[in-house]
Amino acid sequence: MNDRLLNQACLKELNLTGGERILDVGSGLGQFTRLMAQAAGPAGRVLGIERDPGQISGARELIAGSALESNIAFRNGDAMDLPLEAGEWGSFDLAHSRFVLEHVPEPGKVVAHMAKAVRPGGRVVLADDDHAQFTPYPAPPGFHTIWDAYCRSYDRIGCDAFVGRRLTTFLVEAGLKPRRNTLVFFGGCAGDEVFEIAALNIIKILEGARELMLEHRLISSENYEAGIAGLHRWMTLPDAALWYGMNWVEGFKDKGKDKG
Repeated sequence: MNDRLLNQACLKELNLTGGERILDVGSGLGQFTRLMAQAAGPAGRVLGIERDPGQISGARELIAGSALESNIAFRNGDAMDLPLEAGEWGSFDLAHSRFVLEHVPEPGKVVAHMAKAVRPGGRVVLADDDHAQFTPYPAPPGFHTIWDAYCRSYDRIGCDAFVGRRLTTFLVEAGLKPRRNTLVFFGGCAGDEVFEIAALNIIKILEGARELMLEHRLISSENYEAGIAGLHRWMTLPDAALWYGMNWVEGFKDKGKDKG
């Protein structure tokens, strides 16, 4: 899904010129990691950090036997406690994370570690959600009830559904200088080839959060089912549209700062 909806747009925002040493925090199966490695070229190197061993195994399998094996490495570890070796701290040209900060209880701690990982003059790029920006139109019946419950489910596990609006603050708190922010469009409309993918992705996310929402009594099972049914009907409308932007920021480390 992310490959078709977001990866090319995000790669364009990174504006890699070749030869970069990149840290990808929360690399998953490595789809975007591989794109960054291709853009960085043979002289570049990308290290992906992922906490799920299954995702790490899958990512390694996807590059096995390819030219990318020489400049990509995947390492198991937690974004809140990056498993970098002593000589790796302060050595990266770019530290990148996407859809990570909304899923951790201390997002500022993740960004502080990313800031420590880049060299003086290096940059940190954060991309994450602010779920208040999500707008399907015409509004599906029952949607606001189910989406509100979904957003409230985040704080039940110590996370923030609106973390995207805080990204520049995290940069500043980590001692970085914000230079640029933007929105990367994440949606589509009826007639657009990616619309069905985007709509089904939202439904899948809500289905994945169903038990958490019901467990904490954020929504009744009847209202949940009504909301999902409303989304399925909305998908078939000739004027259906999904408006959503992923928050994206870039900050730089002062060239006067050392690796510490």
